[in-house]
Amino acid sequence: MKRVVLLLYIASFLSISSWVYAVQSYSVPGGVSVVPLDVTSSLPPVVHYRERRVLVSRADNGWQAVVGIPLNVKPGVHQLIVKSENSKKQMVRFKVNPKEYEEEYITIKNKNKVSPDKKSMERIGREKKQMGKAYRTWSDVSDMNLNFDLPVKAVRSSPFGLKRFFNNQPRKPHSGIDIAAPEGTPIHAPATGKVILTGDFFFNGNSVFIDHGQGLITMYCHMARIDVQEDQVIERGAVLGTIGQTGRATGPHLHWSVSLNKTRVNPEYFLSESSIKVLNSER
Repeated sequence: MKRVVLLLYIASFLSISSWVYAVQSYSVPGGVSVVPLDVTSSLPPVVHYRERRVLVSRADNGWQAVVGIPLNVKPGVHQLIVKSENSKKQMVRFKVNPKEYEEEYITIKNKNKVSPDKKSMERIGREKKQMGKAYRTWSDVSDMNLNFDLPVKAVRSSPFGLKRFFNNQPRKPHSGIDIAAPEGTPIHAPATGKVILTGDFFFNGNSVFIDHGQGLITMYCHMARIDVQEDQVIERGAVLGTIGQTGRATGPHLHWSVSLNKTRVNPEYFLSESSIKVLNSER
């Protein structure tokens, strides 16, 4: 029985070669680093970065790690901890290059969305725990496609990584991209996955979280309507809901974020050149 389970486990990971090269390596804060691993075992190695489990995919001659790099890390040499079935734990180094992000100043009329009162802060605390649990989701999915479609084919209204100021008060950098479209525009799943959380959140408004496997989580915010349910398995292109302006928003748009190893990274690194052209088109 153990032998059968082991063979099925191995087979599940041998199917992933089709999506290995679908994501580009941009080793910068807020980016993605694709790191080759000197591991030849048939089973995938277990890799950690900053004590967080990392997505692993098959490469031509072995395995590679697909690492999400936090916005706040310092450029320089970083390391992964790699453990495989036929070797001792090893350290693998990779370089993070510097990158500067611009500033953005936004005026919010509802001051409670900038400096929340006590009741709102209690709600925010509860929601933070919910979202944290979603981002910690890990599922051993092997048949993945890291080449995402745009959830909405429209122009980018705000890029990833901006140093944000709400009513001149500094806040966390922009952890996704904003895509502007008329209210009611359908939002589509960029890839196959499972809905792991939905809800109406204080800052994010109506939101959907999707697990694509191995710690790759996408989030969709400020929706007018949600058309999916938790635990629902969805295919690429499925309608998740519609564009809105719920939560902390100054107009109808989609805030789309991508998380790897519990780290928000630039969603554009998962898109094709044609999709980037759509985002950069004139409004």
